[in-house]
Formats: sequence, structure tokens, C-alpha cells
Amino acid sequence: MAYDEQLANRVRTALKGRRAMVEKKMFGGLAYLSNGKMFAGILKSDLVVRVGPEANDTALTRPHTRPMDFTGRPMKGYIYVGPAGTKSAAQLRTWLARGQTFVASLPPAKRKAAR
Repeated sequence: MAYDEQLANRVRTALKGRRAMVEKKMFGGLAYLSNGKMFAGILKSDLVVRVGPEANDTALTRPHTRPMDFTGRPMKGYIYVGPAGTKSAAQLRTWLARGQTFVASLPPAKRKAAR
């Protein structure tokens, strides 16, 4: 599965200079992580945003959004934002910020104990 390289460049520009941000190839697309947790990604021409289960239904009322159904079943807490919903830099930044805000609210990942 390919991803929209132009959108990836726009995301890189929007995230430039932010600390603890990592871009990683995953699931045939790109994932963007903050402190080890995915907050956004790109699959084909769609932006994937991790909004969290509680904000899922509200996020889906926004234009150009739909449930993320990567596996054939909707993944509550993740949504797709179509190209028209990320057309402007401001729209893209808003969606990225929503994902970053959600993952910042999560507890730190537990580290595995050394054996």
C-alpha cells in the first residue's frame, strides 16, 4: 500500500522542530509517533488521526472524515481524514494537534523488565 508522498512532506513541514517526534513506516504507510505513541499517519491519500475513543464520534461529525477500518472493522479512536480535509496547512495542523493532544494525555508506556 503506497502513501501520498506530498502529504508526507506537508506533515514533515508541519512537525518540523518538534521534539520527540518520530516518523516510521508501518502498515504500508507512514506513522508519526510522539514519545513512542502513534498520533497520526498516512495511508494512501488519507491522514490517519488518533483522536481517542471518547472523541471518536465527535471527530466523525467533521467534514471529510470517516471511521478508520484498516482491518475491515472500524478502529474506535482512530479516524481517516480525506484529502479535502487536509487541503490547507491550517487544517492539517489542526488534525495533527488533535492527535498529539490525545497521546499526550495517555500514561507513559510501561517498560519491559530486563530478564
